[in-house]
Amino acid sequence: MPVRAVRGAVQLERDEPGHMDEQVALLLSAILERNGLGADDLISIWFTATPDLHSDFPAAAARGIGITDVPLICAQELDITGAMPRVVRILAHIESELPRSEIAHVYLGAAAALRKDIAQ
Repeated sequence: MPVRAVRGAVQLERDEPGHMDEQVALLLSAILERNGLGADDLISIWFTATPDLHSDFPAAAARGIGITDVPLICAQELDITGAMPRVVRILAHIESELPRSEIAHVYLGAAAALRKDIAQ
């Protein structure tokens, strides 16, 4: 089975644990749905958060929706002047027969402005 990568991002309205869990779960669910994936298709997921997010680990949202046996890691984005605030990004490694050109990268809400070239 080919290994692919799928990207996504969401901008949070506020830095609160419940809000982060909700928004990251929506993003991860959209990535899975739009690519016809299930939890068994996931190899690993990298989560990054901008330096202004402190309330929770984005990976906790994945555990909350039942992704319990997939390696997850969180990291902090670079602190770049003028960058969009309160953003969580996902880079998921997956097993999929989809060609790279058909992978649906998901950028929700205002985060769609980050990658207009690939956002679906």
